[in-house]
Amino acid sequence: MPSDSSPHQQIPALSLHDIAMSFGSNAVLKGVTMALYPGTVTALLGANGAGKSTLIKILAGVYSGNGGTIEVAGEPVVMDSPLASAQHGIQTVHQHIGASIIPGLSVAENLVFEEIVQGRIPAVRSHAKLLPRAREIAATLDLGWSDATLRSDVFELGIADGQLLLLARALVHRPKVLILDEPTSTLSQAEADRLFDVIKRLCREGVAILYVSHHLDEIRSLADQLVVLRDGRIHDVQDQPFDMAVAVRSMLGKQVALDADTLVEKRGTVPALELRGVQLLRRSGQFDLDIRYGEVTGVVGLIGAGKSELARGIFGAGRFRAGTIRFDAKAYRPRQPAHAVERGIYLVPEDRASEAILPGWSIAWTTTLPFIGRLARAGVLNIPRERTSARSVIHAFGVVSTGCDQPVDALSGGNQQKVVVGRWLTQSPRVILLDEPFRGVDIGARHDICHKAREASEAGSCVVVFSSDVDEIREVADRIVVLVEGEIRMDAYTSEVDSEAIVKSMSEVA
Repeated sequence: MPSDSSPHQQIPALSLHDIAMSFGSNAVLKGVTMALYPGTVTALLGANGAGKSTLIKILAGVYSGNGGTIEVAGEPVVMDSPLASAQHGIQTVHQHIGASIIPGLSVAENLVFEEIVQGRIPAVRSHAKLLPRAREIAATLDLGWSDATLRSDVFELGIADGQLLLLARALVHRPKVLILDEPTSTLSQAEADRLFDVIKRLCREGVAILYVSHHLDEIRSLADQLVVLRDGRIHDVQDQPFDMAVAVRSMLGKQVALDADTLVEKRGTVPALELRGVQLLRRSGQFDLDIRYGEVTGVVGLIGAGKSELARGIFGAGRFRAGTIRFDAKAYRPRQPAHAVERGIYLVPEDRASEAILPGWSIAWTTTLPFIGRLARAGVLNIPRERTSARSVIHAFGVVSTGCDQPVDALSGGNQQKVVVGRWLTQSPRVILLDEPFRGVDIGARHDICHKAREASEAGSCVVVFSSDVDEIREVADRIVVLVEGEIRMDAYTSEVDSEAIVKSMSEVA
């Protein structure tokens, strides 16, 4: 704390009074009042669809015309644009990086992009002249990117590095208020730990931080206060020490188990996929792996361990560097995803925003796109069948929506994920590959997706879940396979190992 006084005796860095926001007849925020204090972390919790994203966009100046008042350091302000928000000392790092990173520009140009827009750096300038400033911005997070990386197209950065880029760009402005929306959803543990150190440093410097996360362990260790938003209203406010059971009930309006104690482990015997001599990464060794029907296989590893390469190779969206696959005891060589889909092998990709949904497309179109050939005769789409299929996903997965004609990108993140997962699981897959299916979804949605994945396994599907989160894997998997640098370090059933052993194996190198 920058002051000996209680934070609640200080003038708030940011105050919200009776904030309301509606879209047509849909009231999303219904009178939100809260305050952020200098040098403190306020955690904002809420199920998907609670109104968190709308509140964040109001503070970031993306949405205007809301009811209520906003004060910065006790003075009323108007947040009618992102520039106005920044001028009042508010910086926001959004969960979805696609809206803030400019493809086609280099990493360096993206780092200095705001300064170019504001005219502080000429729009036409050589990389050689941009690099010194880009290095300064990258240094705020000790990113250590080489000049070659800074010169490369930003598209070549992974999701995690893209989020770190945006965070570095925000920190260089020395904000009074920093809003972090699911900041660790794409980070490795080492990167997350570095972020936590930055957050603690910023608090010592008097920055007020609004921290949005579904990870309760992060909130326990980082936050000074938690605020629970449900159905557009504040339902719980707590100071440390937190009662997480109360917070979760407030979030969901019901009790949900926070652990995997109720999982009844299953063990399969019949291989669905037999991988032999597989090499995932340029410098990794080869391995053999059988993935069986009748059990949920959890593949866990840090970012860069090769999880997505394994999933994409099985789906035909990428190629293994070496190795063969047998599916149902027959040679299987998918050259493109369509070949996998024809055989009932489906993938829910890691990044739903860029790889699984199309902006403006309805829920009906999104759920039926991969199977459009099954719903058409002589080139004419059977609209009633399409809508029936979409409604079955909405009903089976509890998608909160206005109906199957609603644009999928208008849904909350968790409901988008339910649509993406549901369109595959409702089609009786032979093999379903779920790559980071819980990213950015609340505890309730995670519980629902876990339940549906296990139901699919019990119904005869081969289910593989890929995640970097040990607790998430233990909630859903019967068997755990740990990948480190493209190689298997552990292959055991969940009942045979504890979380500590899994984490230890994830950190071991050959």
